[in-house]
Amino acid sequence: MDRRWMKTARITEEYENGVEGFLKFAKDNASDNGGLYFCPCVKCLNGRRQCLDDIRTHLICDGICPTYTKWIWHGELPEMSSTPPTAPTDQQVGDQIEDMLRDLGQEGFRQANAPYYDTLDNDSKIPLFIGCTKYTRLSGVLALVNLKARFGWSDKSFNELLLLLKNMLPGDNTLPKTHYKAKKILCPVGMEYQKIHAFRNDCILYRHEFAELHNCPTCGVSRYKVGSGASSEAGSTYIVWPAKVCWYLPVIPRFKRLFANAEDAKNLTWHADGRTKDGLLCHPADSPQWKKVDHLYPVFVEDPRNLRVGLASDGMNPFRSLSCNHSSWPVLLIIYNLPPWLCIKRKYIMMSMMIAGPRQPGNDIDVYLAPLIEDLTKLWVEGVDMYDGNAHESFMLRAMIFCTINDFPAYGNLSGYSVKGHLACPICEKDTTYIQLKHGKKTVYTRHRRFLQPFHPYRRLKKAFDGTSEIDSAPIPLSGVEVFDRVKNICNIYGKTQKKDGTPKNIWKKRSIFFDLPYWCNLDVRHCLDVMHVEKNVCDSLVGILLNIKGKTKDGLKCRQDLVEMGVRHQLHPVSKGLRTYLPPTCHTMSTYEKKSFCHCLKNVKVPQGYSSNIKSLVSVDEMKMVGLKSHDCHVLMQQLLPVAIRGILLDKVRIAKTRLCFFFNAICSKVIDPKQLDDLENEATIIICQLEMYFPPTFFDIMIHLLVHLVREIRLCRPVYLQWMYPVERYMKVLKSYTKNQYRPEASIVERYVAEEAIEFCSAYIEDASPVGIPESRHEATRQGRGTRGFNVVIMDRQKLSQVHLYVLNNTAEVIPYIDAHKEYVATSHPNMNMMRVLQEHNRSFINWFRNTIFASDSASKTLSLLAVGPNLNVLTWKGYDINNYSFYTKSQDDKSTVQNSGVMINAHSDHFSRASDNNPIRASMAYYGVITDIWELDYGEFRVPVFKCQWVNGNVGVRQNKLGFTLVDLQRIGYKDEPFIMAAQWYPYRY
Repeated sequence: MDRRWMKTARITEEYENGVEGFLKFAKDNASDNGGLYFCPCVKCLNGRRQCLDDIRTHLICDGICPTYTKWIWHGELPEMSSTPPTAPTDQQVGDQIEDMLRDLGQEGFRQANAPYYDTLDNDSKIPLFIGCTKYTRLSGVLALVNLKARFGWSDKSFNELLLLLKNMLPGDNTLPKTHYKAKKILCPVGMEYQKIHAFRNDCILYRHEFAELHNCPTCGVSRYKVGSGASSEAGSTYIVWPAKVCWYLPVIPRFKRLFANAEDAKNLTWHADGRTKDGLLCHPADSPQWKKVDHLYPVFVEDPRNLRVGLASDGMNPFRSLSCNHSSWPVLLIIYNLPPWLCIKRKYIMMSMMIAGPRQPGNDIDVYLAPLIEDLTKLWVEGVDMYDGNAHESFMLRAMIFCTINDFPAYGNLSGYSVKGHLACPICEKDTTYIQLKHGKKTVYTRHRRFLQPFHPYRRLKKAFDGTSEIDSAPIPLSGVEVFDRVKNICNIYGKTQKKDGTPKNIWKKRSIFFDLPYWCNLDVRHCLDVMHVEKNVCDSLVGILLNIKGKTKDGLKCRQDLVEMGVRHQLHPVSKGLRTYLPPTCHTMSTYEKKSFCHCLKNVKVPQGYSSNIKSLVSVDEMKMVGLKSHDCHVLMQQLLPVAIRGILLDKVRIAKTRLCFFFNAICSKVIDPKQLDDLENEATIIICQLEMYFPPTFFDIMIHLLVHLVREIRLCRPVYLQWMYPVERYMKVLKSYTKNQYRPEASIVERYVAEEAIEFCSAYIEDASPVGIPESRHEATRQGRGTRGFNVVIMDRQKLSQVHLYVLNNTAEVIPYIDAHKEYVATSHPNMNMMRVLQEHNRSFINWFRNTIFASDSASKTLSLLAVGPNLNVLTWKGYDINNYSFYTKSQDDKSTVQNSGVMINAHSDHFSRASDNNPIRASMAYYGVITDIWELDYGEFRVPVFKCQWVNGNVGVRQNKLGFTLVDLQRIGYKDEPFIMAAQWYPYRY
């Protein structure tokens, strides 16, 4: 094609005709990315995609880049053989509304809800407007409410959107005007729930034999709220609203709907069909407790579709206001049959019950759990007929509760054990050792040396501990059968106002309703200790005592007086000097300089984007304290930041003990754990606590510190931590809080919106292009192949730099590897006197030209090889921010202006190592390279682009070392490997300095 028009004036007819010819050429030859093509105007420089009309405007108004004479970005390539493109098929994929109605009509729904079903059927056939073939009234509403649920739109904003769309569409459209009318259309899809009246003091539920009563049979209090002027005497009219309500969402129909979906039914057998059985602990199915159930109940394990669920419950404030003490209690089910990346997602966390506030149920929660336990007992004993949408067959479903997940106070409410007082440990039970401090008025838990190995040297130490040696062994945890023997004769008395009998105090407050389940006694771990709250409390205690924060420190005058009372650590006893009392410094006491150094370290820390909250906003350097720490902030501190912040301060023995504690939490929170390491981890936890006993005051050792010795036992028996801690539950409760729209009926509002989301989630599987509400897409989902995010520019590179980075791309492209081996052999044959190092040098110098000539001479080379042989365009796109591999990367200059750190990188590279220049037997070894990104380039090869990072490396010989605690210390000032600055972006993972 004649391209002289590119140099003519833009107002001439020749130029306009040339533009039209270029557009036709691009449309016929360039790759079509949704109708968008690279724009070659002088401003875009083939760096942005535009539609053809916009490209025409840019070329007429701004002009075409005069150096762009070879249109390689628009399909102009050297002649090569390639597979002809497949002709597009005309296939229309519509919404599966008929399938949805068919599935919805199962189980007698159509007969029981005939009017609603007919309305739904009619809405599925009415077009959105006359002539619309893509959407019906039903599918259009479903698509809109799906967006509403996914992005959390308010009802008001949705009403405005519906009104706007109705006015924009043709006048004969059938779109509803309001959110209320849209919900009426979806009513038949919603699942049932039961609204059960409860006694205001949690004595009973008004169901079964109590269903018709108007007064509590225990204390005679009215079932209803009595308004002004009304009376509760016989013959009077009761106010219509109940005093308290519990909402039960039956689990059996929800399990049926879950199995009706083919994809979900397939995922529910992942634990048997898709799990890698490599002996590592990464899912509850790998645990001994799962295998014990398989052994004891062979009928249950015959069908892998039988469900094992975790039950989680905790109180939440639906108003999201700290000044309000309203406590609502949802009861959630987590399905462990699913793969680990799905079972804790919002879609698969099932709310089975909502207990209304404002007071928490406490130990009377069993009253409310009765309907759920009845259904779960039925599922275990009798089973329920289900239809498997994946296997297209019916089967008998059984289900069981695998464990419960809750914080420590709720642990006591569900298990029936008293988690307060002297014997607060539910695992040690009566063997819990404690000290009641006289001055501090606290109960502390000591004698952790009992958990050490029998002949450990710490057992013989006296002065460092409480003045005695330790000869006792660790208590043996009770089995489920032994626990049941202790509680089976307890007479449960429910209700907040009921006086308990005068029997002696029992550490078991009730017989838990879970013992009504036939298998409950046979589970080794019935109620899980929550690592999230244990870690948070340990972190708060450590930070409080390190910084001596008022109100949070565990060291003070009363603590020292208790040391006097106990007769230990005489060097720390308070010293009276006149009217003042002097407290001698301890080994964990930090000076003002050390406190400021600690706070400055955390104040200046930068973490990768999305890693945590902004830590520096939680640090007050002037006041030398940390405020507003949330659970995840404590998690990040304990896992990563605290060991770094205390480097260089404190005594070595104290610093090492705290660092080992942080490493312990890091190890048990891993997603994959080797069971062979658990014995060592258990011993490590005990040693760490014993060391803390030597250095910290007794007031430090509350029940949360004591529970550290039992965490590894539960991991060994039951599960990895990340699937059975409270983080997913707390995240889900935040979603439930967002459902509160009626401030006067918060629980009812939550239940209504949850049921609506259930319906939307069910329908999303039948709507074209609809995404599930409960499985949010990652913000990096569209950037797996790489996408620039900020700081775009186009730079014309010199050929030397471009050849250097092009050679690296060739060396790291799998399709080019055979040619690399062939060229090395060719060089070695052509120069028989060269040693191996010289051969590699000659290969690097001449490979690009040899590769180009070889590919152009071949008729069988692929399109990718042909494009690589042509080489990259001299116009290189540069960025200051780039997203790839689900991570965000910045250049160092961009990092310096940002509050996050995304420029650090590390890679383990394999390379040949020579002992001397004449060495012909190099050693192939792996080496870790550390550095920071200085530039981000996108090399354009015509039909594809390759992102590369230009890095500033740290010399591995003098700039990288490990200290005795295992920290990798990197000196960024020790620069090396300047002749190898490039790396392909797809090979990288971020590294934080």
